[in-house]
Amino acid sequence: MRRRHRVEEVAHADRWLVSYADFMTLLFALFVVLFASSHHQNEAIQRVSFAFKNGFQEMGAFSNGAHVPDVSHSNVTKVNSMAVLAENGGVRPSATHADDGIDVIELQRKLSKALGKELQHQEIEMRMTPEGFVISLHELGFFDSGEAQLLPGAADKIKRIASVLMQYGLDMRVEGHSDNVPIHNAAFASNWDLSTARATAVAMMLLKESNFDPKRMSIAGYAQYHPSASNDTPEGRRANRRVDIVVLSVSAFPEGKGQ
Repeated sequence: MRRRHRVEEVAHADRWLVSYADFMTLLFALFVVLFASSHHQNEAIQRVSFAFKNGFQEMGAFSNGAHVPDVSHSNVTKVNSMAVLAENGGVRPSATHADDGIDVIELQRKLSKALGKELQHQEIEMRMTPEGFVISLHELGFFDSGEAQLLPGAADKIKRIASVLMQYGLDMRVEGHSDNVPIHNAAFASNWDLSTARATAVAMMLLKESNFDPKRMSIAGYAQYHPSASNDTPEGRRANRRVDIVVLSVSAFPEGKGQ
């Protein structure tokens, strides 16, 4: 009996390591999410943190009431639910559609079909951000340098975008952006004026070619202060001269959904 009791004690002596390992796993996940919370502008960090969180949930790590706090930026959870578009305009294989909301995969597929040539020539790009789905219209295919009047043929491209977007109930913001090269001519005193005028031109065309409710659309001009690339190179400055049509995440989730 004494020998059997000693064997049982030896067999159970290291069981504390299981609980300790679980605790360390949860602690690691917690700090990853907290780190992402303090860097909520970095989409790559956000995706990593949610990958950890979802992976642990699938393994049942949080099934007993344990909880990892959500990232403080509320729209980040919506981005995770709506999926992240790949850099080439495609959708990651794991992408899903929001419950009772906009199917982003379907939206992207329809836009890709309508804008295949423009996507190929990099006149238009699509991407996901914490604020929503973005259709980025580069200056190359829509405006002359320093001008806010649409180029010949640009209206047709916007019409094709409108024909897809009008199939959904959307809240949209049309944003004008510029590079950091100062502008001062007879038409525009600054990049603020230029970026706002370009956004207005695109928004008016969208409204003209669709049945959008104007109450669900807003216009913003950000000048050079929201760059998508570095202004230190000609390529970066070219990428920053753009108008973004932002399908706001809140419109993809009915009230009470996606939180």
